[in-house]
Amino acid sequence: MERPSFYLTTPIYYVNSVPHLGTAYTTVAADALARYRRMTGYDVHFLTGLDEHGQKVAQAAEQNGMTPQDWVDTIAPKFLEAWKLLDITNDDFIRTTEPRHEAGAQQFLQVLKDRGDLYQGHYEGWYCLPDETFYTEDQLGENSTCPQCGRDVQFVKEDNWFFRLSAYQDRLLAYYEEHPDFIQPDTRRNEVISFVSGGLKDLSVSRTTFTWGIPLPFAPEHVMYVWFDALINYITAVGFGADGTPTFSGPLAHYWPAQYHFVGKDIIRFHCTIWPAMLMAAGIPLPEKVFAHGFLLTKGEKMSKSTGNAVTPASLVERFGVDAYRYYFMRDVQFGTDGSVSVESMVQRYNADLANDWGNLVSRLFNMTEKYCGGVVPAVPVPADEDQDILRIAAGLPDAYELRMQSLDYAGALEAAWELIKRTNRYIEDSAPWNLAKADETRGRLEAVIYTALESVRIAALFVAPVMPNTSREVWRRLGLGDIHDVTDLAAAAVWGGLPAGSKVEKGEALFPRIYEDAE
Repeated sequence: MERPSFYLTTPIYYVNSVPHLGTAYTTVAADALARYRRMTGYDVHFLTGLDEHGQKVAQAAEQNGMTPQDWVDTIAPKFLEAWKLLDITNDDFIRTTEPRHEAGAQQFLQVLKDRGDLYQGHYEGWYCLPDETFYTEDQLGENSTCPQCGRDVQFVKEDNWFFRLSAYQDRLLAYYEEHPDFIQPDTRRNEVISFVSGGLKDLSVSRTTFTWGIPLPFAPEHVMYVWFDALINYITAVGFGADGTPTFSGPLAHYWPAQYHFVGKDIIRFHCTIWPAMLMAAGIPLPEKVFAHGFLLTKGEKMSKSTGNAVTPASLVERFGVDAYRYYFMRDVQFGTDGSVSVESMVQRYNADLANDWGNLVSRLFNMTEKYCGGVVPAVPVPADEDQDILRIAAGLPDAYELRMQSLDYAGALEAAWELIKRTNRYIEDSAPWNLAKADETRGRLEAVIYTALESVRIAALFVAPVMPNTSREVWRRLGLGDIHDVTDLAAAAVWGGLPAGSKVEKGEALFPRIYEDAE
């Protein structure tokens, strides 16, 4: 039976610096969803990559005494290293300098021209170089600065090619109404509707003042506007233009339309207005959903490379470990809203949830299994009345987790898993195996408690796995089970009683040694 496809993307990140917590946040969130969907039987295609064209890249290359291509070739490995460090399981990594993208992007532009949606004209207006974005006079911020980054803008005059974006205003508004889930969360949807309702102006899609970009196939003295070029990556990565025609071809073609584009809220105008209009103009189906998450804030300010308050993922991974890093950002920040992050709160979350709850449960339980059962899983017991509550929570976990993941409520999904973890800790306290081990007549109950707690840990590990893959793999290994990441039917794997009697349990080292040092 063929598995249903599931295609999700991060933005392709701009090559102006190394990855920081903001770019890693989007990527970890996408990875957790990709891992979860693989575990629930989907044929997942997870795309990330780099946006490597534009005036800003050309200037940075010149300042470093390099060609633009050589410059981006020095940056790309840093992203690949960061995603490897964070255990990102992307299936593809696209760079807009690749031939497959250039060919597909040119095919796309040719389609728009052939359909009458491109025309030549003269542009005069404001341009923010750091954001590579055009603005009208009434869109500028205070003191005529960029409304996004607050920096100075420059007035530019160019003969460009334009996309008839204004012609799609009514179609876009109708689409938003007919597909209320297209833009998420609702606050972003309302923002986009308000923006489009205010009127759309045609968009300049080419530049002639520099040459670092993809030449227009019908006007090679023009290069594509960097954002127009970048958005097309979502379809060139899955085969658009691969056979030299403006169609999808090859083995990846069945993935489009994407289920999700993950983006930051600062780029929703491109993804929820320009991109769907481009697809409408080309006669290509739209993605199912665009989810715009909030900003990570440190001391009330947006974390970004441009403001200089960005922390590198590597520095936190070195201190906390990769799984704790992933857990903190998925648990402590509600996906879709702005969230304040700090090392202090990371230490608190680590000690409370990971060291005390999850790590302590695994450590003490596996030690008790060694001490009272010779390190062997006891026989599967007939549940007693005292076991029913833990069985009820375990039985409800697949549906509770799925419901939250459908709305990308990572914090809620983890909280559902933690309900089982916390209840198992309490179950051990209430059952007191150390007392049951004192008499032969309570031996049967002792083994029933040990099995029940071990099985609860086995199931909890399944639902922790999308966010903390290494920890769950290690827990299953210590339980004498196979690789948890081979699971493709999560509901079946989570059925109670799946832990085989006689399996050898290994104590192992503490999963999350408590952090006692200052949080400075």
